[in-house]
Amino acid sequence: MKKTALTLAAFAVMASSAMAQDVVRIGTEGAYPPWNFINDANEVVGFEIDLGNELCARAELTCEWVLNDWDTIIPNLVAGNYDVIMAGMSITEARSQVISFTTNYLPSDPSAYMGLAGTDVSVIDDGVIAVQSNTVQAGVVADGTADGLEFPTPDETISAVRNGEADAVLADKAFLAPYVNDSGGELEFIGDDFYPGAGTGAGIRQSDDALRETFTNIIEEMKVDGSINAMIEEWFGDGIAKF
Repeated sequence: MKKTALTLAAFAVMASSAMAQDVVRIGTEGAYPPWNFINDANEVVGFEIDLGNELCARAELTCEWVLNDWDTIIPNLVAGNYDVIMAGMSITEARSQVISFTTNYLPSDPSAYMGLAGTDVSVIDDGVIAVQSNTVQAGVVADGTADGLEFPTPDETISAVRNGEADAVLADKAFLAPYVNDSGGELEFIGDDFYPGAGTGAGIRQSDDALRETFTNIIEEMKVDGSINAMIEEWFGDGIAKF
């Protein structure tokens, strides 16, 4: 798999709104494995990093990866601090009012509730649910009857369940599964899965039609030639839908 080191150059480009014709700056969170995360060598890696690098290679462009906190990832795209978001972002109608999306590069992934072993399913309706702020899951909880507890990072939602601040966490099931599998029975899924959004796609400014079309066409090519499914298998295994 490819590993892209974070360098000072990746951050320096944020100071300029101009983009060289052959350079595409991609904003990512770096905190949501296996979509995107920082490894022990301080490199940003993950499914979206491999995919973004492949998109740039096929388009004969150079990728510059920029880390950005989730809470401000859309505003900084609109402001021109980078050109693309690849950060596990679900394609939703609300977000599409502000930015545009490529075709999806992951099918709609199930969301799930996770709590300590033995947690009653009733907490989904009347408990305290931890979510990462500005996610589709945060919107689901806000529209429901449970109390939502929002955090800036996904790891903080897990900690909230473990330390008793929250009864359960709601997030992408593929993100939660390693926590359940590695917990030795401490954590378990609660209730039924459901499918918010229309899959995961790359966010692009609404004015950047050419870049959106270029990336969309390559994603569709990769669906046809099977290479995108190979990447999904490498990073997610069998526990996620493919094309």
